[in-house]
Amino acid sequence: MTPRETQVDVSVVVVNYNTAHLLPEMRRCLLASKDDLRLETIVIDNASRDDSRLVLARDFADARVIFNPANVGFGRANNQALSLITGRYVLLLNTDAFVAPDTLRRSVAYMDANPTCGILGTRLIGRDGELQPGCRHFPNPWNVFLHRAGVARFFPKVRMVDEPIGDISTPRECDWVPGCYMLIRKEVIDRCGLFDPRYFLYVEEVDFCRRAKSAGWKVVYFPETSVVHVGGESAKSEAKLSSSGQISNLQIESELLYYRKHFGLPGVVAHVWLSWLADAAQALRWLVRGGAALGLRPVLEHAFATGALFLKTRIGSVSTR
Repeated sequence: MTPRETQVDVSVVVVNYNTAHLLPEMRRCLLASKDDLRLETIVIDNASRDDSRLVLARDFADARVIFNPANVGFGRANNQALSLITGRYVLLLNTDAFVAPDTLRRSVAYMDANPTCGILGTRLIGRDGELQPGCRHFPNPWNVFLHRAGVARFFPKVRMVDEPIGDISTPRECDWVPGCYMLIRKEVIDRCGLFDPRYFLYVEEVDFCRRAKSAGWKVVYFPETSVVHVGGESAKSEAKLSSSGQISNLQIESELLYYRKHFGLPGVVAHVWLSWLADAAQALRWLVRGGAALGLRPVLEHAFATGALFLKTRIGSVSTR
């Protein structure tokens, strides 16, 4: 066999956290989609407390598996696979993302035919059949404020992160695609690295796509095949996170780190002030509609957490975890 015939085509990297119930289906769908592609699978388990270890031993015997003693977050876990990757492409695949039978074959074929495409995402569909945002614009302090304050309709020329989902039936370039199914050319990782380890959860794929585009690569939304994406399964497994507001705090922290990194000190300060203004707008709208004062608690908690993390991250410069 020639070197090309023996080379791994796709290195599939999966981060698992308490989603043993999803692993078998994710694996079956992946293998049904591989056609004649040569795959290798690398799984990083973030100290799961369910039956993940048993399921991985049973269904992923041919995979490279790393068991972390603690949950290190999504981006850092993906980064652990870098020294093991040998494929021409790297597929970041969530445990709650189930590919269609033609997804992998068609995705790779498109990237083979378009060498300037560095990152590819595909059409995302929920279990309910609803289309999910997959072709996205970069966030900035202004467009995020307009969305949260509920006034985006008054600024039709501003590109929102998630614009109304239209009939996108052909591949198109975009700013970033969700990390639940992200096919990456290996050269992009060789040049740009993978995820910034300061992000524990959220925003890491936005930051990565921004760096890749700055290096000259295209990010493409490829709607000619699909992935069923459930979403939020790992968070559901962690009652402490999902009930205490820690998930929201992780998102707030990642946003602060992102804005400081890409917009500098003025940008992160503007983000905080606009975030508080959006909180005030939400509170006022709630009261005008006759809502009880108790209903303001989530808005107040968000505003307080934003200010506290602004200080704890040293104005968006360092991670707290």
